[in-house]
Amino acid sequence: MDQRRDFALTQIRKSVEKLGSSTEGYGDHTLMRFLIARSMEVEKAAKMFVQWQKWRAATVPNGFISGSEIPDELEARKILLQGLSQDKFPVMIVQASRHFPSKDQIQFKKFVVYILDKTIASAFKGREIGNEKLIGILDLQNISYKNIDARGLITGFQFLQAYYPERLAKCYILHMPWFFVSVWKLVSRFLEKATLEKIVIVTNEDETREFIREVGEDVLPEEYGGRAKLVAIQDVELTPVENGTRN
Repeated sequence: MDQRRDFALTQIRKSVEKLGSSTEGYGDHTLMRFLIARSMEVEKAAKMFVQWQKWRAATVPNGFISGSEIPDELEARKILLQGLSQDKFPVMIVQASRHFPSKDQIQFKKFVVYILDKTIASAFKGREIGNEKLIGILDLQNISYKNIDARGLITGFQFLQAYYPERLAKCYILHMPWFFVSVWKLVSRFLEKATLEKIVIVTNEDETREFIREVGEDVLPEEYGGRAKLVAIQDVELTPVENGTRN
């Protein structure tokens, strides 16, 4: 397996160069995410990597999205960043009852990048390794029809699939009301099989206990069966990352 992996890594670097780009500054862990996302098919993975580079340069020219670019989305304080799970994955919670479909799609897309970037970066220990993953929790408790945003959900998952390959460890959906089932069926049509396999819809007490056990009481807020306090993502201060190769 190691020989196959090493060969694939060598080939993807060559393929990216043939496409007019470069893997300089990116280590094996980052490139492996793209290879795994494309079933170890080198040409497809290289194309995906180059598309990601171009998207990143156009969407995040400064290397990060600042809070000043997304004031309307941050105001609702609907995204929580709670620390690391039992498996050392950062835990991000979306409180859907605080969300309303955005009238500014450009700002909303920047917001998606902001929350994914910051959640992943919260797992860095001084520097990025490249294989960091996250746990997402979509809490649908107390939502009404005015909170439903199929377009926003599809955008979030499509960003994860296209631009953050192999970053999602697991996604839990809590408190899904009956009227949301048809919305979820629509959203699911846009999700790849690998993404759907990482999604757990929590529906009973046994599944709730397993959810709490897997994520961990120390990081889950009291409202979700844990011991922690709610922490809005914009209130989290991250340690600056060292410059160097992104592995």
